[in-house]
Amino acid sequence: MSDQDSPPGLELLYEGAAAYQRGEVAEALRIFEHAVQTTTDGVRTSALINAASMYDELGDHRGAAVRYRRALGEIPGDAVEKRASTLINYSQALQHLSELDEAQSVLEQARDLLADSTDLGVLRVSCLLSLTAVATHRGRWTRVIEIGTESLDAALRFAPHLAGHPLMNLAGAYFETGRRDLGVDFAYQALSAFTAAGDHNAVADTQQNLAQILARLDRPDEAEELARASQEYYERAGLGYRAGVGWKVRGFLAERRGEFDPAAQWYTRSLDCFETSGAVLDSAAVRCRLATLAYLQGRVGEGQQLLAAAFTVYAERGLGLHCAQLDYWHAALVETVVDDMETPTAELLALGRALAVPAAIAIDAVRYTLPNGGQRDQWNREVADPAIRLAFRFANLCGDRPLLADLVETQCAGTTLDPGRARDTGRAQFPLDLPDPPVASAEPAGPLHLGAALAHIAASAGLPVTPPPRLAVGPGGRIALADHLAVAEHRYGYPVRENRVIPV
Repeated sequence: MSDQDSPPGLELLYEGAAAYQRGEVAEALRIFEHAVQTTTDGVRTSALINAASMYDELGDHRGAAVRYRRALGEIPGDAVEKRASTLINYSQALQHLSELDEAQSVLEQARDLLADSTDLGVLRVSCLLSLTAVATHRGRWTRVIEIGTESLDAALRFAPHLAGHPLMNLAGAYFETGRRDLGVDFAYQALSAFTAAGDHNAVADTQQNLAQILARLDRPDEAEELARASQEYYERAGLGYRAGVGWKVRGFLAERRGEFDPAAQWYTRSLDCFETSGAVLDSAAVRCRLATLAYLQGRVGEGQQLLAAAFTVYAERGLGLHCAQLDYWHAALVETVVDDMETPTAELLALGRALAVPAAIAIDAVRYTLPNGGQRDQWNREVADPAIRLAFRFANLCGDRPLLADLVETQCAGTTLDPGRARDTGRAQFPLDLPDPPVASAEPAGPLHLGAALAHIAASAGLPVTPPPRLAVGPGGRIALADHLAVAEHRYGYPVRENRVIPV
C-alpha cells in the first residue's frame, strides 16, 4: 500500500476504534485527541469527528456538538460520505441536548446528500436510524414504525450487524402504542442481534432499555437483572449519561419495592450524572422522582421545591404538556397527603383542585390532536382518564358544586365523567418518564368542528377533530369552566378549547 493510501497517523484511528470496540471509551478518546494534535488533513478531521463521538458517549454533549461543528467546517465539499456521516453523528449530540429542530434539519441535509448515492447503504441505514430517533423524541409513533420498518429492511440488506437498532426502535414504538407483548419480543430480538454482532455497547444499551420496559410492565426481577448488567458496563466504561439512566431505573425499582433510602441514593447519583452531562430534561425527570420520595416521607416542602424546579425547566422550553403532566402528578402527591389526614385543611384541598383541574383539561385536550382512534383511546385510558378522575375527586372534596356541575356539563372536553370516579381506585402511578403523545400528521380534508359530545364520539372513532367548543351555561350564558380554561391555556401554552361558544 502506498503512502498516499496510508496517510501518516492512520494507525491511530484504528487503535482508537479498537479501544472503543473493547468498551474502553475514555482510552479511545485519548487516542483520538492525540491524533487531532499530531496529524493533518483528512486523518486529523477524522480524528476530530471520532473524538466528538467519544465526548457524546461520555455524556459531554455540548463538547461533542462543538467538535462536530468544527469538523464540518473542515470537510471538503466533495467528501459526501464523510460529511453525511458527520451530520448524522452531530444530530445525535443535538438530540441529547433536546435541540430537535436543528437535529431534524441536520438529518435532512444528510439525507439529501445520500439521495443520489448507490454505494453508501450503511450510511443510509444510520441516517434512517437517526430520523427514527427524532420521531421517537417527538412521540410520532406511527412515523417511528414506518421509518423503523424501512431501516430494518435496509439494515438486513446493507448492514446486518446494525439490525438490532431498528429492532429496538420498533420495540419502543409498539410498546408505546399499546402492543406491549410485541414490543418486548422485538426488544429481545434486538438483544440477540447485538449479542451475535459482538457489539458490547449496544448490548448494554438494549439491556437498559429493556429493563425500563419491563419495569413499566411491573416485572421487577427481570428488570433488575438487566439493569445491573448494563450498569456494570457503563460504570466500567465511564459512560456518564447512560450510567445516569441506569441509576434512575434502579432507583425506580427500589421505590416500587418501598425501599426509599436506596431509591433516594440512586436517584441522586442519577441526577449528578445528568447534570454533569448537561441532560437538562433528564435531570428534571429525576427531580420528579425525588419529589415523590420526599412527599411519601412527609417532606412536603422539599417535594414542592423539586417539582417547581422541574416545572421551570419544562416551561422555559415550551413543553406545555410536560408542565400539565407534572401538575397532575403534583396533585396526585397532594392526594396522598390528604388521604393520610383525618381532616385535611381547606388550603391543601384547594391546592389539589388548583393543580388537578387545569392539568386534566389540558391533558385531555391532547386526545383531539392524535392521528387515529387507537392512539386516542390509549391516551384517554392511560393518561387522561386518571387525571380527570383526580380533578373530579378534588372538586368533590372541596364541596365545589359549581365546578362539579361544569365538569359534568362539559364532560371535561368530551370525556365522560360520573360520580363513581370519585371512589378510591388506588394511588396514581407516576411513570418512569413523562409519556409523550403521538403527534398528528396533516389531514388534507381538515378536522371536523363538532359539539362537545359529538367531538368525543368522533375522536373515539378515529376522525380528525378540533378541540370541543366552549359551552355557555345558565341564563346569563356563563362559560363553563371559564376560569380553569384560562388558567390551563395560560399556564401550559396551548389551546384546550375552540373559541366557538355553544349555548346549552
